[in-house]
Amino acid sequence: MGRKVALLVSGASGMILPATFISVASRLDEVESLEVVVSRSAYQVIATELGGGGTEALLRYGYTNSLSRKKITFYKDSNLKAPLSSGSYRLDATVILPCSAATLGTIVTGGGYNLVHRAAAVALKERWKLIVCFRETPMSLIHLNNLRSLASLGAVIIPPIPAFYVGEKLEDFVLAYILRILDHIGISAENLDRFRWKNG
Repeated sequence: MGRKVALLVSGASGMILPATFISVASRLDEVESLEVVVSRSAYQVIATELGGGGTEALLRYGYTNSLSRKKITFYKDSNLKAPLSSGSYRLDATVILPCSAATLGTIVTGGGYNLVHRAAAVALKERWKLIVCFRETPMSLIHLNNLRSLASLGAVIIPPIPAFYVGEKLEDFVLAYILRILDHIGISAENLDRFRWKNG
């Protein structure tokens, strides 16, 4: 039985990260479905960093084929009636990538203004795996306290810190980071070479 994974994309910089996550995760046999929520702020960052195109930009930046795309479902962040809003729609893991400071603060205080916040809250209350990829530097004491609060509730904090030993290209750092996230979900993607961009 494959795993059902939610990917919550907030409006922090680093849209190369969710694009690569989608590319890699959707091609893994271990992933049955990938539920993706893109916030309104994230669309603005996608336009700046990936050249526009919204969700299609996330798909084309990495590599997805017709088979892998069938696993992917996109939701608007305003759709609070989406399945992700309820704990009855069981998921194996929820990943916030990237996680902005505003999103972090809202989740910690229990706010649920959009589907990103609500889906994260569901993961916490159901005690599903919640991975928070906080994308902000330097971190203030507010950020650190908020991250500590989420960690105390069981969330795994994995900021996008590059592993310099994996290679010399940005591609190598990003892929290694995505594979690290998948490892925490319980999915082993084995190595980087299988997932080089555009290689199919």
